[in-house]
Amino acid sequence: MKKHLTYSSSIKGILKACVLIVLSCSLCTLMAQDSTATAHGAKKKGTATKTVGQKDTAAATPAFKKNPYVKNTFEGNYIIDNQTVMVPIKGTFEFVIQHRFGTVNNGFSDLFGLFFGANIMFSFNYVPLNNLQLGFAVTNENMMVDWNLKYALLKQTKDGSVPVSITYYGNVAMDTRKKDSTNLFSPTADRFSYYSEIIIARKFSDKFSLQVSPNLSAVNNSAGYVDVNGNQDPKWNGVHFAVAVSGRYKISDGSAIIANYDQPLAQQPGNIPRPYISFGLEFKTSGHDFEVFFGNYSSLLPQNNNLYNPNDFAKGQFLIGFNISRLWNF
Repeated sequence: MKKHLTYSSSIKGILKACVLIVLSCSLCTLMAQDSTATAHGAKKKGTATKTVGQKDTAAATPAFKKNPYVKNTFEGNYIIDNQTVMVPIKGTFEFVIQHRFGTVNNGFSDLFGLFFGANIMFSFNYVPLNNLQLGFAVTNENMMVDWNLKYALLKQTKDGSVPVSITYYGNVAMDTRKKDSTNLFSPTADRFSYYSEIIIARKFSDKFSLQVSPNLSAVNNSAGYVDVNGNQDPKWNGVHFAVAVSGRYKISDGSAIIANYDQPLAQQPGNIPRPYISFGLEFKTSGHDFEVFFGNYSSLLPQNNNLYNPNDFAKGQFLIGFNISRLWNF
């Protein structure tokens, strides 16, 4: 009996051991599966996170596109008495003061023209759209006002695919003086005159720029005279052609030598307009452009200069002038 009980106890011990072994193996298997699943999930999560991160980085870094155009062919809108090919960036407002003293040939009697009656113009320009500038100006010369437009048609590129810049400039001017015996404006259209030009420019290097501007001037009311036969003959034709050449050479980052030459291409019956020669210095800061020069144009409207210029540079009939411009960007 005792032997049977011992045998039964041994069998129970073996069964308990087997159960413990099975439970241990099952537990180990479950733990291994759980560990594998966790590692696999972490790998997937890491891959997904990396992919999202790559997309976000690509979206946050847009491709940079370089400006293909040549910059600063000229520093401002004016080069002495002529317009330049430049049109400021969109949102730019410009205020310009232009001043022309009297001719220097009178010597000390009027301090070389500094105390002679001067012509002054105030100009206001704004760029509402890319490449388009609109302007308005007033001058004490015959109380003239003018409305003008400037548009950049082509721009010189850095790679040379477009070798020049081309800009159109035009204005309509009105004489606002009161009617009297010296100025009979009948009809009102006689008060108006017009100017148009195409400006073609090239920046040859960081220092040197040159432009050529064929232009057309027109007036509705041209002065005349009566000959011995009683015929009325005009002193000036109503339409006049000319060409202007302007250049700039930089001598430092903020200064340059500037020059103009304007040649009439049409002769007038009563008076041949004199060619225009001018040269001076330009000084540029971040918001200002200042020019001081000698030249033989005394008017501040291009159509008046081209049609009526009486000053001969060779006879000392030249004057001192300056331009000051101030720019604001909105």
